[in-house]
Amino acid sequence: MEDQMTFWDHLDVLRGSIIRVLLAAVLMGIGVFFFKEQLFDLVLWPRDSDFPTYRLLGAEPFQLQLINTELTEQFMIHMKVSLIVGLLVASPYVIYVLFRFISPALYDHERRASVRLVGAAYVMFLIGILVNYFLIFPLTVRFLGTYSVSTEVETMLTLSSYVDTMLLMSLVFGIVFEIPVIAWLLARFGMLRASWMSAYRRHAIVAILIISAIITPTSDIMTLIVVSLPIWLLYEISIWIVAFTQKHDAKGVEPTP
Repeated sequence: MEDQMTFWDHLDVLRGSIIRVLLAAVLMGIGVFFFKEQLFDLVLWPRDSDFPTYRLLGAEPFQLQLINTELTEQFMIHMKVSLIVGLLVASPYVIYVLFRFISPALYDHERRASVRLVGAAYVMFLIGILVNYFLIFPLTVRFLGTYSVSTEVETMLTLSSYVDTMLLMSLVFGIVFEIPVIAWLLARFGMLRASWMSAYRRHAIVAILIISAIITPTSDIMTLIVVSLPIWLLYEISIWIVAFTQKHDAKGVEPTP
């Protein structure tokens, strides 16, 4: 049946898949919209000194005031956050619909490998978001929100600046946590070897420290270490995954990511 479908038939199927994806994201976004208090309790929690990360690190109490500067700003931010969270909630269904569209063109072994690959990438992306929410973003907010060049200057952050920074950093760390998955792919294509990664480990650590310093521009060495640690662990896990992949490829066995 799939072999007899024309280009326009495939285009119709793709259009139907896109419509279902958009509809699911919008419906979930609308549902999230009506839970405003619970949603923004979570979004604004990292600015409070009672956030679990601050208590765990023994941080001193601080106060961070957010302000609204435009008439429509709060409503638009509410809509934007609701849609993004709605898309995140609907993401398993979105992935299912898109994979269902692509899978008929794959062989059985390709389909099995793709399921594992997509599943691993999805889980790692979610882990990256959680690490950012509970570790990276709170440390960034605390440092930048309380940093002052003079006692005569009062810091008041806008709500849009706070929310946009959170969303951007969540996306960045979701992508950063794809390092092991990308390493597995490169190893499968013979473009990456565990011996190379081990040989350049010191260079990688320096690069990780530089990236961490850019992400959280603070002179606090403890904060820099806390931020660098997850990325370094990802690199070490990637070395193990690449070595595991090479070993099984040499035996002619399809590895699991």
